Amino acid sequence: MLYFRNDYGAGAHPAVLEALCGTNMELTPGYGTDQYTRQAAETIRDLCGVPDAAVHFLMGGTQANKTAIAAFLRPYEAVLAAASGHICVHEAGAVEQDGHAVLRLPAPDGKLTPELLRSAMAGPVNEHTVVPRLAYISNTTELGTVYTRPELLALRRCCDELGLYLYCDGARLGSAMDAGGTGFADYGACCHAFTIGGTKNGLLLGEALVIAEPALRPGFRNCMKQQGAMLAKGRLLGVQFEAVLRDGLYLSLAAHANAQAKRLAAGLERLGVPLLAPAESNQVFPILPEGAAEALGRSVEFEVERGMDGGRTCIRFVTAWHTPPEDVDALLALMEDLLK
Repeated sequence: MLYFRNDYGAGAHPAVLEALCGTNMELTPGYGTDQYTRQAAETIRDLCGVPDAAVHFLMGGTQANKTAIAAFLRPYEAVLAAASGHICVHEAGAVEQDGHAVLRLPAPDGKLTPELLRSAMAGPVNEHTVVPRLAYISNTTELGTVYTRPELLALRRCCDELGLYLYCDGARLGSAMDAGGTGFADYGACCHAFTIGGTKNGLLLGEALVIAEPALRPGFRNCMKQQGAMLAKGRLLGVQFEAVLRDGLYLSLAAHANAQAKRLAAGLERLGVPLLAPAESNQVFPILPEGAAEALGRSVEFEVERGMDGGRTCIRFVTAWHTPPEDVDALLALMEDLLK
């Protein structure tokens, strides 16, 4: 079977495993207070250009989003997000479980805009309503689209104008940076807080949360503990992040994933296969004719995105840091045979 289901199906990049094995028997303090985690946090501060940022390491994306939003907001405050955002469609109401409404905004390309935020904030906000306080974006989005630096800057200006925090879920931040021409420092400058995803870019597990806004930092480790997000063997996360962030490995892994997705999208275009959204990063959403998805599923692992009119099916292919180019070639050959 060819595997295009997700970008975390494999284990970890060899450099990560080597770093873990090399430190395996060292005895260190727990809960992320060890020297490896401190060094990884310092590396992230340097990369992001925020020397006083608080950097915390959590195990997964949903855990990071849930813990961050629970810590940042008062009980009556709400989140603004694209209706297709990860916290809306793929986290089982984790944010709502803590009592925060998620207000879903229509965004056909998966991206929030200043106009959407202003429209959402135009209605009455008083003691009888929830109070929007945080704009949630993910980069890349759930549709594989990407925010550019001008778009991030425009969102930050708008959030400052409206009194909102800007939070970026960076589960696929490496892919977004490679595709959109942004760098770590752009997120440090534009976002009040953001995550750097490791699970989907070469780590066994782990997300780094960067809190640039001083007002959001106090008490965060207490919130981590309360949410069950503080790992006793915290050094396991610090060791992994330091291994991929040094020498540019993090971005080179993401660039490989994106390059394979571009090859795949170009091949699908040659075959006349329409896409749900532009293939900007490492997710590709082809729309297949009736019966084609079922037939393809006998040879390829992928996710079904949604059913469409006329019996068509939109599916999702995801390329990863480890996707062999020959697997892309094989997939395109299968698609060509299927569509004859």
